[in-house]
Parts: sequence; C-alpha cells; structure tokens
Amino acid sequence: MDFLTRVILFISCITASIANDLARGWNDDVAWVTLDDGIKAAKEQNKPMMLVIHKTWCGACKALKPQFDSSKEIAELSKPFVMVNVLDDEEPEGEKYSPDGGYIPRVLFYDPDGNILDQYKNENGHPDYKYYHFSPTSIAETMKKVIKERNLEKPTGNDEL
Repeated sequence: MDFLTRVILFISCITASIANDLARGWNDDVAWVTLDDGIKAAKEQNKPMMLVIHKTWCGACKALKPQFDSSKEIAELSKPFVMVNVLDDEEPEGEKYSPDGGYIPRVLFYDPDGNILDQYKNENGHPDYKYYHFSPTSIAETMKKVIKERNLEKPTGNDEL
C-alpha cells in the first residue's frame, strides 16, 4: 500500500469515527455534523438543516433513539439535509430553537439561512408540542414533506435527451 493510499484510508477512518461519535446512537448511517458546522454547511450547500434536540436523562428521548437509530428510511431521507443532533448542554438558546417551548425531544427544520421552517411539525402530534415526535414514522413523514415542498427530490428516470 503506497503512502497516499494509507493517508486516504486514515482520513476515512477518522471521518467515520467522528460521524459515529456525533450520531450518539441516533443512526450511524446519517451524516451528522455539529451545530456550528451545520449552520455553515446549510448556507454553503444551500440545504435545509434538520436539528434533533435531546437529553441523556429524557425518557421520551431514550424511547425514540433506538427506533430512529434503526430507521433505514430516515437514513435515506437525511441525504438532502444537513443533519445535526445536540445533546444535553449543547442545546442552543433562543426562540428559534424552542419556538413553542423547551420540551424534548424536538425535531426542527431550518432553511439554508438559518430561519426556522415552523410549518414542518408533527401533524399528528399534540398542538402544544408541535415539534415533538414519538416515532420515526412521524419524523420520516415530516422529512418527506420538507423534501417535496422544497423541491429537494433527486430527479428520477432517464437523464438522456
């Protein structure tokens, strides 16, 4: 193995390790980034950002996490998003991160400029806790809605003229 191949392999291993560390048990197949990196990447890549806010001590978070982790659908749907999850003290402050309260877990969506997309919420959830999701199904449905309404779907079919 030549030197360049070793360097590329080493960098790939480190990148995979960091991504898994950022997953925190919320699906290693999702390309998670930190909040600061997510805000920058969303703007640079012109992608919406999905933010999951959770706590280690939260019973609802503990119940949702393994379901989210095993969801192949969420992993696939995550591709057109910049994906961020924040844990415990990493939770950002400000109304745009808790538009209807500080309950957890919260799943929020932002446009590339960092504005909350407050129309994307759990349609079947409690009206007082709009961004609380109790299942990966409701999260996936919301992700699909963002993808469809913001025209994020990849073209399908034959690309030839």
